[in-house]
Amino acid sequence: MRSRVAIGLVALGLAAAATAQETRYRIDDLAWMAGSWATVENGKRSEEHWTGPAGGVMLGVHRDVRGATAAFEFLRIEETAGAVTYLASPQGRPPTPFALIEIAEQRAVFANPQHDFPQRILYWREGDALCAAVEGPLDDEPVRQEWCWRPGSLRGGS
Repeated sequence: MRSRVAIGLVALGLAAAATAQETRYRIDDLAWMAGSWATVENGKRSEEHWTGPAGGVMLGVHRDVRGATAAFEFLRIEETAGAVTYLASPQGRPPTPFALIEIAEQRAVFANPQHDFPQRILYWREGDALCAAVEGPLDDEPVRQEWCWRPGSLRGGS
């Protein structure tokens, strides 16, 4: 009887390990984000640039420019031990981590429920555009902000 229970537990453990291996996230699955993306809307130039995955990391930078005012963010996505983490450093501040919690074809969701705002960062492709959204509570109200950029780098202007 004990040997049957032990065999059953081993089989259950192997099945759980196989399932965990199947759901292991890989940074290579985010290669569709790589490139230079830009848009101009209401006098504001917005750009996001991502390197392709290599060495377990993707590097990104975001910049919004309106007149002489620029907002920027350093971005990094890392894969370590089967976990993929998005690290955001707005205005060069220390990075805030967001774990990859969901991935589908050309769509990814990162989350950090302990962060004030945003708590979720989403990326997806719509045709040739790269889109992103941030979600979470702001002043006790649910908020979603969304952007889409087209391929290419915008030049000139300040």
